[in-house]
Amino acid sequence: MPEPPLTGPPAGESPAGLIRVLGPRIATAVVVGNVIGSGIFLKPGNIAAESGHFGVIISVWVFGGLLCILGGLCFAELGAMYPRAGGLYVYLREAYGRPIAFLFGWTEVFFGKPASIGALSVAFVGSLSLSLRNVVEGGLSSSVQLMVAIGLIVAMAWVNIVGVLWGGRLQMAVTVIKGTFLALVAIVPFALIPFVSETVDPANYATTVAGRQTGLTAQVGAVLLAVMWAYNGWHGVTPLAEEVRDPHRNVPFALFAGIGTLIVLYLAANFAYHGVLTMEEMRAAGDHAAEKMLDRLFGQRGLAAMSAVIMCSTFGAINTNLLQAPRVTFAMGRDQVFFRSLGMVHATFRTPAMAIAVMASMSIALVLGVAGAKHWVNRSAAKLHSAGGVEAAGLPGEPAGAQGSGDELMSAADGSAGLVSKVVASLRDDSIFDLLTNFVIFSASIFYMLGVLAVIVLRYRCPAAQRPYRTWGYPVVPVLFLLVYVWFMAQVYATNPLESKAGLILIGLGVPAYFAYQRYAQTTRTD
Repeated sequence: MPEPPLTGPPAGESPAGLIRVLGPRIATAVVVGNVIGSGIFLKPGNIAAESGHFGVIISVWVFGGLLCILGGLCFAELGAMYPRAGGLYVYLREAYGRPIAFLFGWTEVFFGKPASIGALSVAFVGSLSLSLRNVVEGGLSSSVQLMVAIGLIVAMAWVNIVGVLWGGRLQMAVTVIKGTFLALVAIVPFALIPFVSETVDPANYATTVAGRQTGLTAQVGAVLLAVMWAYNGWHGVTPLAEEVRDPHRNVPFALFAGIGTLIVLYLAANFAYHGVLTMEEMRAAGDHAAEKMLDRLFGQRGLAAMSAVIMCSTFGAINTNLLQAPRVTFAMGRDQVFFRSLGMVHATFRTPAMAIAVMASMSIALVLGVAGAKHWVNRSAAKLHSAGGVEAAGLPGEPAGAQGSGDELMSAADGSAGLVSKVVASLRDDSIFDLLTNFVIFSASIFYMLGVLAVIVLRYRCPAAQRPYRTWGYPVVPVLFLLVYVWFMAQVYATNPLESKAGLILIGLGVPAYFAYQRYAQTTRTD
């Protein structure tokens, strides 16, 4: 069957519908705002538990930032070549054809971005609950937190449906606020040294703990997994390229300015955390190392302030995801590789309203699905514990007995010790936030690699194509990026087999989905 023609706009123009209204400042704010979400606040404590050595930890933060710069050099060439809605989807389509591009879009629409939005909404309500503990005893209940998370997603989707400029302006404002807050978090401990006796202690940088991972290679891999979640979304402006003014100049500028800003802020924040807290305190703090630091410096007022910072940060990241991710869905609909309605532009708001609504709906469904699965596992574990009559302390935040009866539950769930037992263990032991973020990084990394490889493929296939920006250091830069990512993916697969296998399975499900839709589309065109 012949494929329908490509329907993307010319490189320098936007089609009737989408309009170029985003300038370089908003484009840079999208990069920074898309990345600064929850990772820099919620991951450092867990990173300390994985390694336990400040030298290893700060080196991996630097390494992760340099890796993003390498990727940015490659995506800048692609973004300048194809300044169209969809970003990475368009690059994969041009380099490998529709089926591979569809698999990326399939993953983004149904799993990747909904998981990011879901994880960020969960982090938002978690910080909200923490800040309200003095008002509401025990904080918000689980059911209320779920309703708040869903309401937040719906509200952000509506703002972005009303207009891309409204979403962009909101992103600009939130990015300035949370970027300033993060800078203050990094600066304040050092600024207080002349006035407060217990602030930064240089001896804290030399403290160590036994890491969860024993070998250096395993430690670096585990830390890099968490670090790359904190940096995830560094290419976030590319799906909006069709709505950026002068994209040949502004898309590369936004990538480099945004990534550079992120590296400086992240390194400064880590020096602040580890300067105030010992490695043991960092490990014990878990998801709340940033809050623990401000609590040490300012007491409850500091704790409340950090909760507000995290809420603002995750709020902005949710908005950015709903600003740029639906453009991938929109590009799929416009290319007719998926339902045409996804490629429609709202007549009044001039935005891909249907694509935004679908993304929000998938995010809500994923949050409800993971929360429901965790509830079932914990409830079943509690019943098995009661039936056995054995007391167990359980995990923090889990029903009593959940930890002690885990093996019984795995056996009851399937009777086999394979994938099902690992699923049950992860649902029981990991937070919704960790489950969603680990999955996102593995599945997204596959397509980041393919995107960087597309630079080499398109240089070979289309040597005469117009390239307003050419990757500096080609071919060393893309090859180095790919080599590092191959090693990184192998480490993730070895240490997180559940999320890795789930990601591969869900991506693979896109293959029959693609051909099923092609058959469906052929039938409807014939009719």
